[in-house]
Amino acid sequence: MPRYASLFLDVDSTLCGVEGIDFLAARRGPDVAARVADATERAMRGEIPLDAVYGERLALVRPGRDDLIALTRAYADALAPDAPEALAFLGRVGVRVVIVSGGIRQAILPLARELGVAAADVHAVDVVLDGGGGYYSFDAGSPLATQHGKRDVVRAALADGIERPALACGDGATDIAMGEACDVFAAYTGFVRRDAVARVAAVEIDSFEALVDHIMDDDAGAPSDR
Repeated sequence: MPRYASLFLDVDSTLCGVEGIDFLAARRGPDVAARVADATERAMRGEIPLDAVYGERLALVRPGRDDLIALTRAYADALAPDAPEALAFLGRVGVRVVIVSGGIRQAILPLARELGVAAADVHAVDVVLDGGGGYYSFDAGSPLATQHGKRDVVRAALADGIERPALACGDGATDIAMGEACDVFAAYTGFVRRDAVARVAAVEIDSFEALVDHIMDDDAGAPSDR
């Protein structure tokens, strides 16, 4: 039987080995890419709050429809090994998977659909496009554009009926806040290990196979059953 009723899961550098905003910035050339990547890494290490850089990064990148489609493909190409099989197995044993990301919702939704995650269980930041498919703005009121917003989103989801016990799994400083709302926080280190995040985690997880093993009791069945 599962130890947890629900799993709150990050996307960038957890579910997928891509930092979405960095991928988009690379499409704008090396100068923009370097500026955005530095801001992203400093925020994920907890050196600066996400609030301070979120809008600035999007203003530099200005992702349009074609960029978001390309990002969806990049996410799919960079899925963590065994992630589709792991999420399918968790669904079969009754663990509800909820995606909580500071990334762009329009790019994450198609991936979530392929992985069997309901649209209502995908929490990310919407961007607004103009009539020609160019970037116009983003949902600046989203808590997920802030340093501690994942905590608020998870708390609201749990209050709205998602069951406990709940496990949060992510790689960055914003995921620590997500963990504060859950029963256990696992630092995902399969793509990158950030010491500041790992130090506060109850457990380190380096693969989706290990994630399933942590979620399931010892008698959950042989790997072949998954």
